[in-house]
Amino acid sequence: MEIQFSKYQGTGNDFVIIDNRDGSIALSNAQIAFLCDRRFGVGADGLIVLGTATGFDFLMAYYNADGTEGTMCGNGARCLVQFAHDHGIVKEKYFFIAIDGPHEATIEKNGWIHLKMSDVNTVEVGDHFFVTNTGSPHYVQLINGVENFDVVTAGKAIRYNERFKAEGVNVNFIEFHDDHLFVRTYERGVENETYSCGTGVTASAITTHLNILGEHRVSIKTIGGALAVSFNNQGGGHFNHIWLQGPGTFVYSASINLK
Repeated sequence: MEIQFSKYQGTGNDFVIIDNRDGSIALSNAQIAFLCDRRFGVGADGLIVLGTATGFDFLMAYYNADGTEGTMCGNGARCLVQFAHDHGIVKEKYFFIAIDGPHEATIEKNGWIHLKMSDVNTVEVGDHFFVTNTGSPHYVQLINGVENFDVVTAGKAIRYNERFKAEGVNVNFIEFHDDHLFVRTYERGVENETYSCGTGVTASAITTHLNILGEHRVSIKTIGGALAVSFNNQGGGHFNHIWLQGPGTFVYSASINLK
């Protein structure tokens, strides 16, 4: 089977994207894992399928690099909005549905895509860490020296500890700088550090402002580049009007034969 695909990236978080609006493509977990394999396939942190859904501009289906169905992916969603635009779905405001529910998005004049995330209603506060869900489950830990920190070893230990090993969790290590938050993330499903994680930077931004009510905009630095998160803290662990802001960049298009 020959399929057409495109490669997009959002601050270094890269994705294979397939247009399946006609419903003709059905991929197995093994085929998805092959496409995402960086040595034997195309290479990506995940695979996204553009589909259709009644009442929405499109449907987003996201799969982890290991071939399993994933939860919400913020960087991937921004890339899919740009992909949809590039493939003829041209709107001032996009309304689409993903596994965690409806989303809206806009493409700004500077090329950044503003993606509205799901509301957050629960934040667990621990000793120098937080746990919350921003469409995907996240553990956020404050550390010093994040740029030189061994994210893979520490992230894997948390992701596979007794509490999280069954369902998995994405693990974020963060540090405050003068005008931004530096975030590095170990992602389940990839089982490695990624250059950036959209739901992870969202979780990091809101949890570090847990006790500051009102509207905020947090500038984020990741290994893959700059992002921003704006939100309203209503208090009591409740956050709404959460917008993830950043690029969704076309890399190339090609075709590949799948067995």
